[in-house]
Amino acid sequence: MRYFTYKSSLTAKELKRFTEVDHVNRVAFVVIRGEDIIGVGRYDRLDDPTDAEVAFNISDAYQGMGVGSILLEHLAAAARENDIESFSAEVLPENRKMLTVFAEAGYAVKRHFDEGVVMLEFPIDPTEKSRAVMESREHRAEAKSLAGLLAPGSIAVIGASREWGTVGHTLLHNIIEGGFTGAVYGVNPQAFELGGMRSYATLAEIPGPVDLAVIAVPQDQIHQVITQCAHAGVKGLLIATGGFEADGEAGLSRQRELVRLARANGMRVIGPASLGLVNTDPATSMNASLAPGMPQQGTMGLFSQSAAIGVLLYAASVRRGVGVSSIVSAGNRADVSGNDAMQFWEDDPATRAVGLYLESFGNPRKFSRIARRLSHSKPVIVAKSDVMGLRLPPGHAVRTTQAPTAAVDAMLRQSGVIRVRTNEELMEIAQVVAAQPLPAGPGIAVLSNSAALASVVADAAEQNHLDVVASDAGVHLGDGQSRALPRLAAALATALENTEVHCGIVTLLPEPGLSNQALARCIREAAAEAGKPVVAVFTGLMDPVATVDGLLDAGTHPDGGNYGLPCYSSPGVAVNALAAVVHYARWVAREQGEIIEPPGIDVPAAADFIEQALDTVEGVDLLHLSKGQAAELLGHYGIGVLESSGFETADEAVAAAGRLGWPVALKARDEHLRHRLDLGGVRLNITDEASLRSNIGHMREILATYAAKDLEVQSMAPAGQGCVVRAVEDPLLGPVVSFGLAGDAVNLLDDWAHGTPPLTNTDLSDLVAAPRASARLRGYQGLPAVDLGALEDLLNRVATLKDNHPEVSLLEINPVMATANGTTVLAVEIWLGNPEQRTDSARRAMSH
Repeated sequence: MRYFTYKSSLTAKELKRFTEVDHVNRVAFVVIRGEDIIGVGRYDRLDDPTDAEVAFNISDAYQGMGVGSILLEHLAAAARENDIESFSAEVLPENRKMLTVFAEAGYAVKRHFDEGVVMLEFPIDPTEKSRAVMESREHRAEAKSLAGLLAPGSIAVIGASREWGTVGHTLLHNIIEGGFTGAVYGVNPQAFELGGMRSYATLAEIPGPVDLAVIAVPQDQIHQVITQCAHAGVKGLLIATGGFEADGEAGLSRQRELVRLARANGMRVIGPASLGLVNTDPATSMNASLAPGMPQQGTMGLFSQSAAIGVLLYAASVRRGVGVSSIVSAGNRADVSGNDAMQFWEDDPATRAVGLYLESFGNPRKFSRIARRLSHSKPVIVAKSDVMGLRLPPGHAVRTTQAPTAAVDAMLRQSGVIRVRTNEELMEIAQVVAAQPLPAGPGIAVLSNSAALASVVADAAEQNHLDVVASDAGVHLGDGQSRALPRLAAALATALENTEVHCGIVTLLPEPGLSNQALARCIREAAAEAGKPVVAVFTGLMDPVATVDGLLDAGTHPDGGNYGLPCYSSPGVAVNALAAVVHYARWVAREQGEIIEPPGIDVPAAADFIEQALDTVEGVDLLHLSKGQAAELLGHYGIGVLESSGFETADEAVAAAGRLGWPVALKARDEHLRHRLDLGGVRLNITDEASLRSNIGHMREILATYAAKDLEVQSMAPAGQGCVVRAVEDPLLGPVVSFGLAGDAVNLLDDWAHGTPPLTNTDLSDLVAAPRASARLRGYQGLPAVDLGALEDLLNRVATLKDNHPEVSLLEINPVMATANGTTVLAVEIWLGNPEQRTDSARRAMSH
């Protein structure tokens, strides 16, 4: 099918051509499983240096599994790096599988027949369609790989033990006691019987196939065990063994080697140091974890990294009665990550909401992309500490961030996730989204049997940007249960009938003769009738054994979903949780916008300029562009810089002003003084030669204190609001764009807004509106509003430049003058460097 015929032997020249490449004009990739090559993809540059012929050869046993598509992704990426713009291919008409690979790749493929062969041609620059195809393929593959781990047909516990309290014993015991519906095998060469079952000395002795191997053996035996799993055809590994982090880089190296060995043989890895996997679906009923007892079945998917945090998260879910669909503890997250878990939960009908406790990011750009898509259909709650990304937890081989700490939070907000700080906060919100509908707006009704308590709750709601539409403090719960409960239900139903009320909070002091369970059922049923989310607060309880924090009156709908009333002992906690859900629902309902490529940009010209500029840069050195070079690079992205001219003598300054046009500004060239009018670093509106000469002398006299003598003249910009735009290449996050209003306040008060490209037009609008001082942009104390569209366009051009060119280590526009008629860039600083490889490229890596 590929070569149209066969040859019984190859000449030396043919053999050389088939087996040797130069990695520029002739490139080949091979896909291996174990020691077998299962696919080859290659390109050869043609006479036209921008075109290359592409060809594939996939093993019969692996055709139709996407191997050719993966190879095409990688070949296209490699070809673009070598200045190739298009691929061509010759395919026999009957080779429908190969024709399908090209047709479904998302490229604009042209085809024609020539002497009985289908000739294909297509440009290889990523298109919106090709990116969507790659993301869809990635999503299906990663979701399917995790589905195999969470719903295996059989499990072997390797290192199972009869000794109570050991990891191997606990894992085997929990799998059996959890009611796992598939086959379970214990592997221990020293035991004849384990958990009432026959023990097997090796995997090879097990009579049937093994889908999931749970490994609890000493570190020095894991490599051998993974090799045995590969030979036995095991599909996935759960490694409970820990301790790799104790050996520093050597331990991380061993950990990477284990993952490489597993992935080379087609196995995904959970761990090492994993707490385990849980799937509460009765069709699987798997508790392959160290957690005691099978969790309550529910609709929450939970992800954690280290086992210790997994225990905390599991305990919090049990304590609050939040049922789970599945739990993934990634341990050191050497392979399977939160990104994989989100890919699975997006399609999992049993999962209604997702909670992740993250101690580190491995691929934040990919996380942002997946979380943003998932958040449109299911709430995603992320617990992370304020210093996550600044330092690494033990055993996590990822990068740290150098961006402002608020940049990570900005990335999470941009993705639509609900960000919290602790596992308790995560569960406080989870109990709302797991069992209640989303609110349609911010209107809230407050009901209470105490006027003081109602007032406190209403104040807290308004502070959380909720609209208190109704407040009823006259809910009377006396006269016994038979009268009190119908009265409460009627009051809540009346409040929720108001179309401006989208959610409710019922906060009650204890009433003799009324149990919390009875009150919860009454409130839940009234809320369910209205179809609006309601939470309850039972405060003032003195009974130390009374439990009110969690889901009360919980149950399961006939359609499989869960219901229950989210209850709290603290009014403040309840309001915070409900407000977080309201803000999330507002994010889901709003227009998310689209990524718009700015008109008039020349990406190839900018890339050529950067490549030439970096010819002399080695290693981690940075190149500071001159003002002319910086203006040239920005010009390729349609950003003009107001011209300025340095000078030595007053005569040179006068000549420059005449060329630039009067009036002019006189500025210090020192980076710390050039914007400081208060320190004498700037003189504005100089209208003639005499004034310019006088200001030069006076300014140099003042600046002598700072040892700053270099000055420049610049055309006067229209009066407006000064702003600062900054873009950096962060080792962890990749490109980060920051925006603030010029002046000391932006740094003293940390009044920055941050975004991670690519940015939609909605993201750009949010970026401009986020700083606390941004009110000045919309008209302030009689000043006119600035052209926000022009400011967003400038930010879009900077973000696009930064996303396209990781070689731009730092770009700062300070200031850009925003006026009612547009923007003017007054000064720019750009540093270039050899880029680190970003953690989320267009092509999908199949190995670690």
